[in-house]
Amino acid sequence: MRFPGRRKQRHYFPVEKKDPLTNKISANVELKHPYVVGLDQTIVDIEADVCSDLLQRYKLHKGSSQLVANDVAEALYEELTANKLITDQHAGGTIGNTMHNYSVLADDRSVLYGVMSENIRVGNYAYRYLCNTSSKVDLQHLQPVDGAIGRAFTLISEDGERTFAIDSGKMNHLSPDFIDENLIKNASAFVLSAYFNRCVGEETLAQASLKAIEYANKHNVPVVLTLGTRFVIEEKPQWWREFIQKHVQVLAMNEEEADALFGISDPLLACEKALDYTDLVLCTAGPQGLYMAGHADENSKRRTEHALLPGSIPEFNKYEFSRPIARQLCKNPIKIYSHIAPYMGGPDKIKNTNGAGDAALAAVLHDISANDYHKMNVPESSKHQLPAMTYSSLSQICKYANRVSYEVLSQSSPRLSKGLPEREDSLEQTYWH
Repeated sequence: MRFPGRRKQRHYFPVEKKDPLTNKISANVELKHPYVVGLDQTIVDIEADVCSDLLQRYKLHKGSSQLVANDVAEALYEELTANKLITDQHAGGTIGNTMHNYSVLADDRSVLYGVMSENIRVGNYAYRYLCNTSSKVDLQHLQPVDGAIGRAFTLISEDGERTFAIDSGKMNHLSPDFIDENLIKNASAFVLSAYFNRCVGEETLAQASLKAIEYANKHNVPVVLTLGTRFVIEEKPQWWREFIQKHVQVLAMNEEEADALFGISDPLLACEKALDYTDLVLCTAGPQGLYMAGHADENSKRRTEHALLPGSIPEFNKYEFSRPIARQLCKNPIKIYSHIAPYMGGPDKIKNTNGAGDAALAAVLHDISANDYHKMNVPESSKHQLPAMTYSSLSQICKYANRVSYEVLSQSSPRLSKGLPEREDSLEQTYWH
């Protein structure tokens, strides 16, 4: 596993162990590796240049987003393929993106639950999904289905207008019988999005999600929920608040989703409110950067060395050098917060906003699993005298999530093609130190 972030460190992951008498590396030592598990609606984003005539023939309203039947989507895909109109096909899905980015950052295993077409043709959408996913993501737990996975068409007409056609296919048909309790039991975290709750009819994804959550809660595996979009949350915010309080330990959202959930537009105050329901919070806030919030014990809090920041909570970052701890494990819990502005002021030109929040969440997951990695291999380390949720302080995780988010914003794809550079000449060492 790679170290999370680029910084000087006192505690490092064990890559070797030496005999104290001979000073030779022991050949028998085998490092233990944690992993994270995600559950997602497997979907492929398909972009194509089309004429207005095609939109009319398929009864698609220019500039709008609409659901289409599977047979319509199949006919559309075949026509786009035959006429070579497709410009790009890349794997999508909030959790699929997050698992891919996690494995790229950590250079380690993650596991993805979902569905996959039984019959895959070289070059088609399902093939592209597999090709665009890191080889470190374990796809052996995808359930085979007779039919298409989800497809999201972005059809760009001559005037540059974008029309969206969505076909859910079989992406919501993951069976609860496919969920392995032992796989969840031994994970560092279980990750899902709020989209799981939008099933209709005979779709079983919600049942599978609830079963996986049940296993995670049973074995004290942190459940990580990303809210996905405000439109899902504002349908029943009270239900989601109760769900989060009962089942979720880590909550990821943006400022719009926070507003839909709590009716609070200020992201910092929304984070404060979220801590009444969960243990650790990530809130991305567009040009404002990102906020994180958690709990620390009064006896182990660490005061920041950075300037104290004004805000709706005065000097809110006072204890951002603390490592977050689950509230129930704190004898005298206090709320801690951190904030960071966009890395280097944000990209000169933002090529893609889709996936920036997923990238930030992947960085948080990396730090959570890094803590487990270190605990498994160096259990006697002084780092583990505290029952912390993460390897790093809240401030350091903020920096790491911010840096990874920038990487996605400055490229065209929502998925990382490589990890962070070993050396960043444009970045002062003090950013990480």
